[in-house]
Amino acid sequence: MTKLAILGGQPVIKKPFLPFNTIGKDEKKAVQDVLDTGILSGFVGAPSEEFNGGKYVRELENNWCEKFNTRYAVSVNSATSGLYAAMGAIGISSGDEVIVPPYTMSATAMAPVVYGAVPIFADIEEETFCLDPECVKNAITSKTKAIIAVNLFGHPAALHDLKIIAETNNIKLIEDNSQAPLAIEKNKYCGTIGHIGIFSLNRHKHIQSGEGGICVTDDSNLAEKLQLIRNHGENLVEHLDLNNAKNLIGFNYRLTELSAAIAICQLNKAENIIEKVIKQCEELTSALSGIDGITVPKVRNQCKHVYYAWPVKFNSEKVGINRKLFAEALCAEGVPVNQGYVKPLYHLPIFENKNTNDLCPVAERMYFKEELGFGICSYNLSHQNINMIVDAWNKVYENKEKLLILNKER
Repeated sequence: MTKLAILGGQPVIKKPFLPFNTIGKDEKKAVQDVLDTGILSGFVGAPSEEFNGGKYVRELENNWCEKFNTRYAVSVNSATSGLYAAMGAIGISSGDEVIVPPYTMSATAMAPVVYGAVPIFADIEEETFCLDPECVKNAITSKTKAIIAVNLFGHPAALHDLKIIAETNNIKLIEDNSQAPLAIEKNKYCGTIGHIGIFSLNRHKHIQSGEGGICVTDDSNLAEKLQLIRNHGENLVEHLDLNNAKNLIGFNYRLTELSAAIAICQLNKAENIIEKVIKQCEELTSALSGIDGITVPKVRNQCKHVYYAWPVKFNSEKVGINRKLFAEALCAEGVPVNQGYVKPLYHLPIFENKNTNDLCPVAERMYFKEELGFGICSYNLSHQNINMIVDAWNKVYENKEKLLILNKER
């Protein structure tokens, strides 16, 4: 099996991996129980007991608070909606600035734009791919109102450092914790360190309900505003005693009872699901840590990494071939790796101008040159699958010189 698949040999992995699926009998029963009630959504967008949702939504929120040791949980229909609601809850408005990383899903940067604010891109750390606190400090101006930190790929950002920066400057820290449920920094769950944290229940995540999200906070004022923004809150403002809520606009970010029922079951499984993913990634890291030119994920001290993805850094000079060719050879062997995560967001047409190419050099380098990602949460992997992935990496690396011929032909 020494001949590379990209050169006509047999691939190490001949069948695609099974998709990641944690939906089972508990979720099916929960859905049937909801269907039997005939109440698929428990919300009413007017002053009433049902303004904050039905039985399953409230149970999910209570369970989330208990699991993550937070005072308030507000469910929404997506983490994107949660980010938008968070911006509204902290009072972001036209002309404000919100510091965001460029290496993340677009919703992180779009959330302030919805309220007329400007996303200010600060560079990321090389080891964690998360916001660099020093770059955040340099980006703060008199217009800065918030920082959105993303716990990318399942590793915590430097959240406690960022919280200190935020509070020193009288601004808010929002956590986009979509990819890092049960991740920990300094004995606290990610998502609960900032002033508001947002979790995702999208189908690609560790635990899921198809679509959905959860906002958490320990601030009662922020929690009430999140609830209002979720459900046409302009209808209730006159009945409440809330600071800065006169012009509050609500949306329909409501989670259905069906989604909430599924999420309750998934939350019960979260520990087991995530520990399995961690074990698999630790096996990969241990097996491939000795390859020259490949930097496997590192976990910062006092942190727990939950590995939404398994990202490595590729040094083309040390390996002797470019990342594109190495990635194509790996894919041919049956290992579906990505070259970079997302193009730095300031390259999107909505943000792009002529002076952004060197705005965040680390993010640029990760996307265009170095990062190779394996979306481990997309697949239901066995121990044998992990061994095959390791074999494929080793096969490509040991035969990398043969790829030079292919490179010349192109």
